[in-house]
Amino acid sequence: MDIQVPLTKGLLADKYAKYAAAADIVDGKPIVSFPIKINGVPEEAKSLALTFLDWDAVPVSGFPWIHWIAANIAPTVTEIPEDNSQTLKVPMVQGRNSTAGGIIGNKDVKTAWHYNGPNPPDKVHDYHLSMFALDAELPLKDGFWLNELQDAMRGHILATAEFTIPSKP
Repeated sequence: MDIQVPLTKGLLADKYAKYAAAADIVDGKPIVSFPIKINGVPEEAKSLALTFLDWDAVPVSGFPWIHWIAANIAPTVTEIPEDNSQTLKVPMVQGRNSTAGGIIGNKDVKTAWHYNGPNPPDKVHDYHLSMFALDAELPLKDGFWLNELQDAMRGHILATAEFTIPSKP
């Protein structure tokens, strides 16, 4: 399985991150998700799930920052379009990002349970997009947490694809 995200000069395009247009930022958070191309999903897959994490945030916040998690994407999907997190042209169940946790306490479903774009404070961060082909749909509802996704996926992962996405400070 393979996934691809378009980069601009080797970086995530500004419109999906810190330098997005004002109309695409809510409470200081970029909300327009980037498109993802998906190839080579195993035929026996019943669903797909994704995680978009910033491991470079560990020295800044003490933990990897969760920017987007989603599950129960149809295995026949070959592209998740731009802004799918808000528009759901491709159906998916979305989980909570790190702004929903107790440290930030964001309770706005539009920004806490959807894509929360990169906003690196100190240097270029490498964001890790992972796509999982699963042998089942997962028993998750909108607003799930990353640990719930990981628990639900355990024993069901057929294939994994990763794509590193650098974003500028």
